[in-house]
Amino acid sequence: MKIDILTIFPDFFRGPLDYGIVRRAREAGLATMEIHDLRAFAHDRHKTVDDRPFGGGEGMVLKPEPIFECIETLNLAPRKERVTGSAKESLVLLSAQGKRFDQDVAAELATLERIVLICGRYEGVDERVGEHLADRELSIGDYVLSGGELGAAVIVDAVTRLIPGALGNEASSRQESFTTQTEPPGNGANSTCGSGGLLDYPHYTRPADFRGMVIPEVLVSGNHEEIRRWRRRTALEKTLRNRPELLEGAALSEEDKKLLAQIEAQKFSSDIQ
Repeated sequence: MKIDILTIFPDFFRGPLDYGIVRRAREAGLATMEIHDLRAFAHDRHKTVDDRPFGGGEGMVLKPEPIFECIETLNLAPRKERVTGSAKESLVLLSAQGKRFDQDVAAELATLERIVLICGRYEGVDERVGEHLADRELSIGDYVLSGGELGAAVIVDAVTRLIPGALGNEASSRQESFTTQTEPPGNGANSTCGSGGLLDYPHYTRPADFRGMVIPEVLVSGNHEEIRRWRRRTALEKTLRNRPELLEGAALSEEDKKLLAQIEAQKFSSDIQ
């Protein structure tokens, strides 16, 4: 995969791209990443990349010229081909007004051959960039950042770890929080379970007894089916407690629904005592 990032702060990415899975993916040749300084495409002596918006208002907005000129050097497929999916490329504008980035979007982007990320600024980008250049706008959350650089770093990390070969254990990405893919049929010998859109189940490491805090006995029982049930139940409990809205779109089996009913009944009972 090729990832291009357009920014007015190219030095920002010296850290996020040089550690962990992103670095390993780059070194293994699974992903290549290039940073483009938008000021290199500004032609006045001050290298101006923003301006005050028509109609007045506070703050400065990124101008269209440097962004369009930079994109034109990248030899991307036409926007229509990117929108329809006939080209395995996407040009993403990072924007507070964009669609919320989540694990499903990360999985979709991970299937592409190239992603271009435009780092907007908090006051915005000339609307013609979103209307005529980008094929999608994304936001990493319902809050305002100073710029799109942090959002771009988040997207790069989330997408890169889904590229085949980037993780040491490919099953890891199926078992993490928010992953809607479940374990394939016939995998019952595996004591773990896919997230199915829930938060991840709790994890424990050695020592089994740390300062009097003992791990659940079921985890050392050797009974893979009981371990699977415990993990699924605790994932349901954690999701209900921390992110109940996720349950609406989660892939729940009949067993999950029974476990959830038991959890809710126990919670109701404890609340009235």
